[in-house]
Amino acid sequence: MSIFDPHSLHFTHFPSLQRSLLSFSMGFFLFFFLSLLSLASSASRDHHKTFIVRVQNDAKPSIFTAHKHWYESSLASVLSPSTPAQVLHVYDTVFHGFSAKLSPTDALNLQTLPHILAVIPEQVRRLHTTRSPHFLGLQTTDSAGLLKESDFGSDLVIGVLDTGIWPERQSFNDRDLGPVPSKWKGQCVTTKDFGPGSCNKKLIGARFFCSGYEASNGKMNETSEFRSPRDTDGHGTHTASIAAGRYVFPASTLGYAKGVAAGMAPKARLAAYKVCWTAGCFDSDILAAFDSAVADGVDVISLSVGGVVVPYHLDAIAIGAFSAADQGVFVSASAGNGGPGGLTVTNVAPWVATIGAGTIDRDFPADVKLGNGKVVPGVSVYNGPGLSPGRMYPLVYGGTGGGDGYSSSLCLEGSLDPVFVKGKIVVCDRGINSRAAKGEVVKKAGGIGMILANGVFDGEGLVADCHVLPATAVGASNGDEIRGYIDSASKSKSPATATILFKGTRLGVRPAPVVASFSARGPNPETPEILKPDVIAPGLNILAAWPDKVGPSGVSSDSRNTEFNILSGTSMACPHVSGLAALLKAAHPEWSPAAIKSALMTSAYTVDNRGETMLDESNGNTSTVLDFGSGHVHPSKAMDPGLVYDITTMDYIDFLCNSNYTINNIRVLTRKNADCSGAKRAGHVGNLNYPSLSAVFQQYGRRNMSTHFIRRVTNVGEPNSIYKVTIRPPSGTVVKVEPEQLVFRRVGQKLNFLVRVQTMAVKLSPGGTSMQAGSIVWSDGKHEVTSPLTVTMQQPI
Repeated sequence: MSIFDPHSLHFTHFPSLQRSLLSFSMGFFLFFFLSLLSLASSASRDHHKTFIVRVQNDAKPSIFTAHKHWYESSLASVLSPSTPAQVLHVYDTVFHGFSAKLSPTDALNLQTLPHILAVIPEQVRRLHTTRSPHFLGLQTTDSAGLLKESDFGSDLVIGVLDTGIWPERQSFNDRDLGPVPSKWKGQCVTTKDFGPGSCNKKLIGARFFCSGYEASNGKMNETSEFRSPRDTDGHGTHTASIAAGRYVFPASTLGYAKGVAAGMAPKARLAAYKVCWTAGCFDSDILAAFDSAVADGVDVISLSVGGVVVPYHLDAIAIGAFSAADQGVFVSASAGNGGPGGLTVTNVAPWVATIGAGTIDRDFPADVKLGNGKVVPGVSVYNGPGLSPGRMYPLVYGGTGGGDGYSSSLCLEGSLDPVFVKGKIVVCDRGINSRAAKGEVVKKAGGIGMILANGVFDGEGLVADCHVLPATAVGASNGDEIRGYIDSASKSKSPATATILFKGTRLGVRPAPVVASFSARGPNPETPEILKPDVIAPGLNILAAWPDKVGPSGVSSDSRNTEFNILSGTSMACPHVSGLAALLKAAHPEWSPAAIKSALMTSAYTVDNRGETMLDESNGNTSTVLDFGSGHVHPSKAMDPGLVYDITTMDYIDFLCNSNYTINNIRVLTRKNADCSGAKRAGHVGNLNYPSLSAVFQQYGRRNMSTHFIRRVTNVGEPNSIYKVTIRPPSGTVVKVEPEQLVFRRVGQKLNFLVRVQTMAVKLSPGGTSMQAGSIVWSDGKHEVTSPLTVTMQQPI
């Protein structure tokens, strides 16, 4: 038994990824190791934090009537007499064990007990913060589409793990819904601010989990947040309505995006599990929510939060998701908003659907007109007191207004000189504080408007925000142009001027979809042979429900109320797929979570509404599989994919064996006893029956390299089908598929095929990486089952 198994970092297998991987997880592991190394110091220097403890469940002595009593006794046996043995959560559905606040000394002592399998330090996660049903082809008028076939998802339950919900919103009305599904075992937890009438036949369950949050932060301030499932942030209400909001008309935000608002599965039932608070989302609470959601009977879990990437057996989300999937629950999670840089994708476990973000064919133009006549494109959602038509206003850059320059360039709180900015439009650089908060800073200092300029890392991707003053966002190159104009005007002794031209809502935007600049990118930092993200879905400027008492900008001074708000993030993309998964599960109740994910992946598309490969918003270049995975979801095609790549629990265990996880670590993660001897002989990590294929080669001076993949497809189309393969090999490779034809006699029949990949070494500098992409497509004339194939060459350091 050990708290941490360094072998599971897998650095030995992918040395050229070592530095990048460390940038993701070093903070986590440094804390962990330094905490444990400090045990030699005095007890007064021990810092307590929350740990999640995996226990051998069947080892409970019969003297204990309940597992909680046994856990408390185990704690008491290692704690000092003056320290209470307080269990925060007991887990018994997706995980066997408990969580508790411990010092590193306590954690070390606890893991010496024979029935303790692992002691896992808690992570704090962060939120990855409408025309989208129409854009995805989901319309109420369809006579034979996915909505019709699934009865709009009416008997399915989507569990949303987030900031809670505002139940009074019309998106959650239960008009014309049938009775609550008989399988439902959940609760609607009532409090003084979340009464008995908060739940209905639409919102059928609501719980909150705050023990982990309060263990780390002290008792919550109930004047600023509710000790209940009620949402005081807005994020959870927004994501829940994206997944399963009812049809609401008219809907808009401050007059923008007028039309009908609807979720992906309008008749699916919702269960809200509040796990995120003002200080973040704590692993012990998230795992407790997974435990309750699966026991309650949800069919889909939607989770729009993330943290640093760690080995799967140390990742509470991966642990909870594994057992959820094992019990038939589809889990979708946001990929993260760390883009456009590579190796930024999170929630990368192969049993989780990892969702990136794309644009839709709608935006909110708000252009900047400069005094020299130049018009610079921007975006914004603003409808308050505006700038006078035809008038030009003084324009300044915050970074030249005194102070340390850096803080004022970012328009941080208190950094702007009111004498310098009063009555002017202020250019603020993006970073540190929120985009809308910068506008509040400008407004407090007397500025009349703001231009928010992307930094180099942000690129040209634009996010429309509900600002508290006239403001717009511009890309990095246009930000440089505006600053250059200000500098030029200053040198010529003529005042720089500008105005902002708000143009409302624009539809039919081309190109669309585009991979959102912020959407996290691959490769997968934990398992490079599993392509992540899996797919992308609408995540930019999405209209969805919003609570009372939270201004649409999210800043404290914003007292405006709106029933809907426009937000962006992979947080918004994830619930699109959660809702689609519910529809697919309703249409195909026999499909496993892996089969549903396969249908979404193999039917995804990679071309935009111009008929060309999707672009990368950050730079305008053609995007790649590392940006969009298998592509953008295509709901109607996912309903009838032809073939699916199914994955069993034992397949995942073989994958973990081939990934060099120890038997104990596999048991911690899966609650299963594994025998890795056969798995290691059977193949390699890339042989998991995943719908995408990724080969990773270490060059090590070799000129010729090869590998193979074994895949198994299940016929979910028509009997007596013949599928023929089309190979689009990655550049510089030779790819062969055996056999080249699959003949299915019946629905449900499974057939295997072999993919051989040969390549030659390429010139790379030490630590360098080169990736080429292609695809394998199986077609019977009606269905096209597409799998991305990537080949990555790495030059060891």
